[in-house]
Amino acid sequence: MSSCHGGTPRAGLLPNPSILPPAPAADRPIIVAIVGPPNSGKSTLFNRLTGLRQKVANFPGVTVEHRMGKARLKDQQEVFLVDLPGIYSLHPRAEDEQITHDVLKGQQADFPKPDAVVLILDVTNLGRNLVLAAPILSLGLPTLILLNMADDLELRGGKVDVAALAAELNCPVALISATKGTGIDRIQQFLLGTAVRLNAPPPKIELPVLQDVPKCRQWAAKVGTRASYKAPAPPLWTRRLDAVFLHPVAGPLIFAGIVVAVFQSIFSWAQPLMNGLQQAVLWSGRWMTSVLPDSAWRSLLIDGVWSGLGAVVVFLPQILLLFLFIGILEDSGYLARAALIADRTMAKFGLQGKSFIPLLSAYACAVPAVMATRVIENKRDRTATIMIAPLMTCSARLPIYTLLIAAFVPNVRILGNFFSLPAATMLGLYVLGFIAAVFTARLLKSTILQSGRSSFILEMPPYRWPTLRSLSLRLIDRAKVFLRRAGTVILGVAVVLWIVAHLPLHDGKAPTLEHSYAGAIGKAIEPAIKPLGFNWKIGIGLITSLAAREVIVGTLGTIYGIEGDEQSKGLQAAVHHDLSTAGAIALLVFFAFAMQCFSTLAVVKRETGGWKWPIFQFSYMLALAYCGSWLAFHIANYFAG
Repeated sequence: MSSCHGGTPRAGLLPNPSILPPAPAADRPIIVAIVGPPNSGKSTLFNRLTGLRQKVANFPGVTVEHRMGKARLKDQQEVFLVDLPGIYSLHPRAEDEQITHDVLKGQQADFPKPDAVVLILDVTNLGRNLVLAAPILSLGLPTLILLNMADDLELRGGKVDVAALAAELNCPVALISATKGTGIDRIQQFLLGTAVRLNAPPPKIELPVLQDVPKCRQWAAKVGTRASYKAPAPPLWTRRLDAVFLHPVAGPLIFAGIVVAVFQSIFSWAQPLMNGLQQAVLWSGRWMTSVLPDSAWRSLLIDGVWSGLGAVVVFLPQILLLFLFIGILEDSGYLARAALIADRTMAKFGLQGKSFIPLLSAYACAVPAVMATRVIENKRDRTATIMIAPLMTCSARLPIYTLLIAAFVPNVRILGNFFSLPAATMLGLYVLGFIAAVFTARLLKSTILQSGRSSFILEMPPYRWPTLRSLSLRLIDRAKVFLRRAGTVILGVAVVLWIVAHLPLHDGKAPTLEHSYAGAIGKAIEPAIKPLGFNWKIGIGLITSLAAREVIVGTLGTIYGIEGDEQSKGLQAAVHHDLSTAGAIALLVFFAFAMQCFSTLAVVKRETGGWKWPIFQFSYMLALAYCGSWLAFHIANYFAG
């Protein structure tokens, strides 16, 4: 195996200290960067090498995320891998590409230059992908080139002489399949030998003038020819499926059908697990009540913490099921087609297809969605996308949506036995957020954020079967994020709420909830929210949910737990008792539009460079939420009367 040499161990600060163990500056762990074009299988390889031994963090000084993980070698040594944003060249056009450039060049503040590079390329598109090899090899770092998707290459009749390619590049080259795990032993060999090669001289290899893109392409074509590269035949099923999925009429209809099926499945499949979790929470609450002595501590534990956390945790199955479907659609290659379909629609509202990916990720959480807008080169398009991203229905809204829908919407079937009314209501809320987002984008792009139409370029990956390993890692990571949030934000709010709900003391006794500090807060804002059909208890939830949307469910669980309603009647019944149907509809609309997430506002501030846009975003979304819920309440009352 030939090798690329160069570079020396670099002392300095370690990235992501919560992952990397402290070590002497001269003897820090080896850091290997995983680099590659988008859709080359880079993240799949990273997940396979690190498993659960990984963490997401931000680069110092910026909001661009990276993943850092440990890979254990056969001799029990550990190497630290950093998964960098995908690039096509070392001439960055967007912020995430700039980060990859700066890390590889050793120009990223407080982040050491990697000791070696693993460059992963799609072997089915080797002619185009090899263009990236020239600037990477010019860095003079020990480099391993992985030709991924070897199974696709063989299946579709392609070939490449790996030994000849390694000789041409003077660099180790290996054929692998990241999804199936074949060829991974070659990565182990490279990592085991990395420390030995660090002090060796750089290789002698004739590279093109890197700033000359045509010459780079010619160089890549010559290297591929000398390596006897034969491009595989275009995948037959990809062509057949694209003829249907990208059809101007059938494509959007299929996409709509997939969305409907996903929401129906979320309700029908998650319900048994949710019921089981709810029963477990109620049973454990009653058990703790029976074994703990009657005291303020028992009330805090059961009425405050357990009722608050339990009310939120029961919605974990729905959230994981949603992420499972998103993962399947993404890993299969379908989401790239959905972006192309969306580009036609988004163009009518002043946006482009590149806005679709951030907006899609906003269905998980608005924070990564705002950061994902860095792929949009046009600054005004990027700002417009940031302004509307929180209107997409994030997973934090699912608990309150599910609670109110279960309490007020009868579980009857529509469209035969295929679709239920609760699923249709949930889908309607998602559509409502999307409609508000695109029309807001149209308004912004026709006024304060006017700009010309930007080009949309997106590489279409072939269709693939998602792997159980990749989906499992995604769901475990999502569950950890959800439970961490429940154990910090929601737990903190539940404890504070219990305290203010038991003060001020009168003759050493806690007041009723209505006469407590918490009740006073709710009563203070009740005049403003009464026209929406909300009472003072909902008002307390609206205040606490400014920290995070799902906190309102934990707040209501704590409130009704303190009053004794949550355990006796169930949270759904307690909410149904305090809210009219019109008020419930208004509350759903309020949560569809309102900006109730301090974390998102903080990221928007960092991404836009000041408080102007976050203040504008919070204000217009609050106004939209108030007006929309007022209108919904009065329309619902009109038809009910």
